[in-house]
Formats: sequence, C-alpha cells, structure tokens
Amino acid sequence: MNRITAPKTQVVRVARPAASGFTALFWRSIPARIGLITFVALLLFVFVGPLVVSFTPEQIDLSAKGQAPSLVHLMGTDELGRDVLARVLDGGRLTITVALIAVGVAITLGIVVGAIAGYFGGWVDNLLMRIADVFYSMPALFVVILLVALIGPGFTSIILAISAFSWMTTARLLRASILSLKKADFVQAARGLGATDLRLIAAHILPNALAPIFVAATLGIASAVLTESALSFLGLGFQAPQATWGGLLEEAQRAVISGGQWWRGFFPGVMIFLVILSVNFIGEGLNKAIQGRKEHAA
Repeated sequence: MNRITAPKTQVVRVARPAASGFTALFWRSIPARIGLITFVALLLFVFVGPLVVSFTPEQIDLSAKGQAPSLVHLMGTDELGRDVLARVLDGGRLTITVALIAVGVAITLGIVVGAIAGYFGGWVDNLLMRIADVFYSMPALFVVILLVALIGPGFTSIILAISAFSWMTTARLLRASILSLKKADFVQAARGLGATDLRLIAAHILPNALAPIFVAATLGIASAVLTESALSFLGLGFQAPQATWGGLLEEAQRAVISGGQWWRGFFPGVMIFLVILSVNFIGEGLNKAIQGRKEHAA
C-alpha cells in the first residue's frame, strides 16, 4: 500500500527592512554617530574631569604663571599661574548647564504656545503667532545683551534672556504638527469618547508631534552656548573669578596678542567649536531619521 505523505510546509521568513526604526536610522548616519559620541564625551569631560584634575580653578601659583602646556599643566597656565585645564572644565560645566537649562525653558514655553495655537486655532492662533513674529523680528543677541545689562549678570537673568528668544521655532514646529494631527481619526475617536481638550493635547496629540522638537532642542543648545559665550566675552556674563568659555576667551586676548600664549584662547575656543559641531551633527541626524521614518511609514 502506498503511503500518502503530506507535503512539507515551508516556513517563509520575511526580512524586516534594514534601519526601519528611528534609532537605527539615526545611528546609520556617520556624522550623527560622531556627534553623539563627541557630545557625550564632552559632557563626561566637563562634569567628571574636575574630580580627576589635581588643580582647582582659582588656585594661584605665581611661580608657574604663563607656562605653556606640559605634563604638569596639560593646557598650560594663565598670568596668575592658574591651571587652564581646571578653568576650562569649570567654565564648560557652567556654560553647558546654562545652555541646557535655557533650552529646556525655551522648549517648554514653545510647546505650550505651539500646542495652544495649533489646537484652538482662530484668533488665539493668530495672536500667538503674531507675538512670535515680533520676537523673530528683533535682533536677538542685541536684545539679550540689553536685557542682561538692565537686569544685571547672573545665572537666572542669563537663562531667562537666552530662553526668551529661543522658543519661537519650537512653537511654530509644534503648531504645524498639531494642525495636521488634530483632525486625525484617533483624535476624533478620543473626542467622541468624551476626552477633554487638555487630555486630547497631552495624551493623544503631543506624543505624536514631538519629533521635530528634538531637532530644535539640539540646535538650540548650540545657539545657547554661543549666546552665553558672547555675553561672557563682552563682560556681561558671569563675572571673574568665575570661569566660562567666553570669559576665558576674553581673558586670553591680551595674553595671545602680546604674550604669545596661544593656549589661553585655543583650548576654550576648541571646546566651543566641538560642542557646536557635535550638536549640529546630532540635529542633522535626528532630522534625517525623522524624514526617513516618514518615508518608510508612507
């Protein structure tokens, strides 16, 4: 008797498209990868470095004044014999902290304004966007300098001055996203189930509209670092003996020009350059990842 055997079932494996996830799309970009690694390394350098360095930022040693970089003082010393590396680390910690907090305040304000304008529309939208246009039309750095000069230099005043002119891009990006999302089926379904306006915005619309905000946040960090450095360079930021990168550049002018102490301006300048370059790379990588995810979803 012939035995009838059932045909073997073949298991077909469907390969997932490569780099379809947001993280994979971001990590696929070499500049974004370099930027993220560099930025994390800089954060570790300025926040953990002071625990390793044997000198303090205010430690004066007149016998070692004006020394070039060496094994003892890796970034040299200034006119008072203070270790430049210790001051760069101390200044970097303050500069980056100010930038992160200022961007956080600006992003929060931008999210509130953008969410209200995009969701309610009408005269509310027109009013808030015209206010944003007024802030856009002002020369931001000049007004920030004026505000700090009037209020007085200090941690709070510098943060408020920087964040006051950094929220508009976030507000516009979020408004545009909400305008396209508030008529989506899932939002209408939640509204039909009795969800309040606040719940619709916070639980249903915002989580799907925040992706462009991350790009604005990274670019905002670069702008905040530049603004704080400019204020300190002009003498309107944190006052001596407190070190900031902009303040160190201001202190280095005469030493570099007349004394040939190139290291005084080189190392703070390199730190500013690396922070701005790395966050710009991160922002570009985030933007490409967002666009790639949209194309993949379509």
